[in-house]
Amino acid sequence: MQTSDLRIALFSGNYNYVRDGANQALNRLVGYLLRQGAQVRVYSPTIEEPAFPPTGDLVSVPSMAIPNRPEYRIPLSLSASVKRDLEGFAPNIVHISSPDRVARQAAKWARDRQLPVLASVHTRFETYFRYYNMSFLEPVVEAWLRKLYRKCDALVAPSESMAQVLREQRMNYDIDIWSRGVDRDIFNTARRDLQWRRDIGIEDDMPAIGFLGRLVMEKGLDVFSDTIDQLRRRDIRHKVIVIGEGPARGWFENRLPDARFVGFQAGPDLARAVASMDMLFNPSVTETFGNVTLEAMACGLPVVAAKATGSQSLVVDNVSGRLIAPGAIAQFADALRSYCEDSALRGEHGKAGEQRSLDYSWDAINQTVADTYLRLLRQRSITADGK
Repeated sequence: MQTSDLRIALFSGNYNYVRDGANQALNRLVGYLLRQGAQVRVYSPTIEEPAFPPTGDLVSVPSMAIPNRPEYRIPLSLSASVKRDLEGFAPNIVHISSPDRVARQAAKWARDRQLPVLASVHTRFETYFRYYNMSFLEPVVEAWLRKLYRKCDALVAPSESMAQVLREQRMNYDIDIWSRGVDRDIFNTARRDLQWRRDIGIEDDMPAIGFLGRLVMEKGLDVFSDTIDQLRRRDIRHKVIVIGEGPARGWFENRLPDARFVGFQAGPDLARAVASMDMLFNPSVTETFGNVTLEAMACGLPVVAAKATGSQSLVVDNVSGRLIAPGAIAQFADALRSYCEDSALRGEHGKAGEQRSLDYSWDAINQTVADTYLRLLRQRSITADGK
């Protein structure tokens, strides 16, 4: 069996209606699989005006908006029409990418037909509750996730550090690495644009600290703003560039009144904005990989990040950036201060990060998922033959 023999039913909680790193990775995976001759059908909630066009065939799953977060939707059920579509498509493997009710129903549908199930883990769902004063729910959510993932044939995680967390949580013990890539035709040091910086009010010699990501509390906006407060109190010369949109933008703007908010950026415009920073500050602990970290590294920036599952697999401490204990405001401020005050150190660590980014090719990375599909199908075939 080869990649062109694959018939994959992919279930996503958000394939394209809101743009984020996880769904962009899924769309890129589907594009790669289709180019290799595989057949893929995607099942996800949809809206009339999604953030970007879907890659491949997309079937709408019944859903509802999440209370207080209406930009996201909850898949409700594997409806009769979706089941009929599934039967007609006749997949030979099922891939679930969000641990919701429909994913659970899809996994059961596959098990009832003796089809292998692969789950991809894209975020630390159990940690989200820390940002909404509900951390007491974290063990409950972890147990709920374990119940699903233990019924899957295998998992893929974006980094070895995340895979180790999943093993420690006893989610599953068959875990492959599906890393993330970066398009170096777009993200590179040549995108730096001093005139763009001047246009938003940042002098050429002013150290610019960047935030890149969706403006939601689980991205560590509180830690970011508290750290910037420390720099201000220490009279460290700097400016802040914020790239992204989201429901917490108003809160973040109030906390960072002197920051330059440039909104959502994509493609070459995003690369220009990233390369025009001097360092990236990523305090989030929810990412399982950290696409923004890799994009910043490709643009030659040192990265100050939380020592967590995403950035920990990319950043080498004191070589291409700094890894700081999550929430350690004073230590984050110390790390940013060293880059603000030492341009030679910024350049040295940025160059090391750029070199590291060369290891991440999208096609090679996506083939690892195809190889996992094929391995699970071979294992299922051997098991069936032995019965």
